[in-house]
Amino acid sequence: MDKAATKELLKFILESIALIKRRFEPVCSSDDFINSDEGLDRLDAISMRLQSIGEALKNIDKRDREILLRVASQNYWSKIIKTREILTHHYIDIDAEIIYDICDEKIDELEAYIQELNESI
Repeated sequence: MDKAATKELLKFILESIALIKRRFEPVCSSDDFINSDEGLDRLDAISMRLQSIGEALKNIDKRDREILLRVASQNYWSKIIKTREILTHHYIDIDAEIIYDICDEKIDELEAYIQELNESI
């Protein structure tokens, strides 16, 4: 994958993370996702962005795995790509608690890794 295409995907991921963080801001617990139509809309929107991030990373991984390995292990990236598979193919099984945990505990780390990659290219 050429650098321009990789940079474009990284930019998309960073934009998606910013949207996830904004949408997640008023959420205080996983119940906030399922107790109202607004919460379900947030869950759907965040899940779609997480799916898109996984797809972008899958494309980077297919074309130039070494880029991703500059900042984290293959296992780290595989977990994100597998999450994308679940969101895509098993949408009915989405667990609000898992999405909550990703947003609350994992998204900042992913953002830092993506920023580091973006700066290194």
